[in-house]
Amino acid sequence: MAAGLATGFPMLLIASLVSGATSVVARILVPFAASLAPDHARGRVVGRVMSGLLTGILLSRTLSSLVSGVAGWRVVYLGSAVLMALLAVALRLALPRHAPTTSVPYHHVLRSTAALVRTHPALVRRGLYQAAMFGAFSAFWTTVSYILTGPHFHYSAVGGGVFALVGAAGAAVAPLAGHWADHGLTRRMTGVAFGVAALAFASAGFGQRSVILIGLAAVALAMAVRTSLILDQHTVYQLDPLARARLISAFIAIFFIGGALGSQLGSIAYRSGGWSAVSLFGAALSVLGLLYRLTERRSSAKRSA
Repeated sequence: MAAGLATGFPMLLIASLVSGATSVVARILVPFAASLAPDHARGRVVGRVMSGLLTGILLSRTLSSLVSGVAGWRVVYLGSAVLMALLAVALRLALPRHAPTTSVPYHHVLRSTAALVRTHPALVRRGLYQAAMFGAFSAFWTTVSYILTGPHFHYSAVGGGVFALVGAAGAAVAPLAGHWADHGLTRRMTGVAFGVAALAFASAGFGQRSVILIGLAAVALAMAVRTSLILDQHTVYQLDPLARARLISAFIAIFFIGGALGSQLGSIAYRSGGWSAVSLFGAALSVLGLLYRLTERRSSAKRSA
């Protein structure tokens, strides 16, 4: 509401900071759903929740563009305030009570979270996998509007928002990713996801004058990032059933740093070399993730020996 009523940039900036801090509730719901699910179906449950979450992220681009084009940007924020108030009531009524898994003070919880990073190498590895994937994803979506509204396509801001509907089609892979996780295909499909992401950026780079090829790249990239995220979270959840919330908070912190860097470096790449540079940057991140994934097998073999 403060953002919708902002009279200057400082007020809008502070409201955005508060909004960003409190949006962590979406990430709280994911481990909460995982804790409620039985072991044999946890991957599918997480896949469904993540499908809704990631679809909402992409559809929000389209909805906000349409609403702001018709009624102005303030209505986007004020409408979101109403939706958040309704959702707060709905969650309060619908969610079951959940007993705490720890009674230690909050600052001890933060300290123990740092300890989990040191004691679980798989947490760091999976965080870095997703940092590379989310960095590539952020670079794509941060800069694709530049080329769509540029001299080749001449899309309006609303048209660029509608284009985001293409990426939402990738949500269909989320239940499949949960199925793969439940059937022990996590390592294999992680490599496949990075390979698909690299091919998506190759398609986007070669087809920078074809909105069809860029659209196909958006779908493939959305499928890759959804698959990787669900597989990574499934692995993290298995590390310590009593510390899932702390594990996922550390995991999110790692890969969101990657997403922020990907967005910033993607913008720099676009200013320096255009869409081709962004495509090379995204493909390089995907290939680096794939190469790092290959070291997992060698590490496992050494431990077995």
